[in-house]
Amino acid sequence: MKAIDVLAAVLVVVGALNWGLVGALRFDLVAWLFGAGSLLASIVYVLVGVAGLFQVLQWRAIQHRWQARPLAA
Repeated sequence: MKAIDVLAAVLVVVGALNWGLVGALRFDLVAWLFGAGSLLASIVYVLVGVAGLFQVLQWRAIQHRWQARPLAA
């Protein structure tokens, strides 16, 4: 599950950076890379959205999975 956590986090960061670029510079990096309105760009947008939803719904579980466990004495 940690691999999915990392992938979701990376996609959320990609989405955040893209929105930052759109807001600051009116530049959509995803559309520029894959073509505005292209199937690939749409897939990236959907994956970013699903990753964000996953992060929201799994917030506590993700924290629990990544929490350091004390060593047994």
